[in-house]
Amino acid sequence: MSETTQALDLEDLRTTVADVLDVEEKELTDDAHFVETLGVDSLMALEVMVVLEKKYGVKLREEELKQVTSLRKAYDLLAEKLEAR
Repeated sequence: MSETTQALDLEDLRTTVADVLDVEEKELTDDAHFVETLGVDSLMALEVMVVLEKKYGVKLREEELKQVTSLRKAYDLLAEKLEAR
């Protein structure tokens, strides 16, 4: 992919997702459930997906997104996608 694609870092991912969701980074723990704990709705989830796809240069399928319920799961999915390239 492009040279501008960022390397995956959990703390950088936390900062990015917290910014998109407009929550404090300390609220976005590794296992905080996006919907149940943070009140993320489908529009916010879509916005996170778009930002992550652009930042990391990956394409996420809808089925994959449904599995991303926490920061840790988002990290694991992105790591898998980046490794597969």
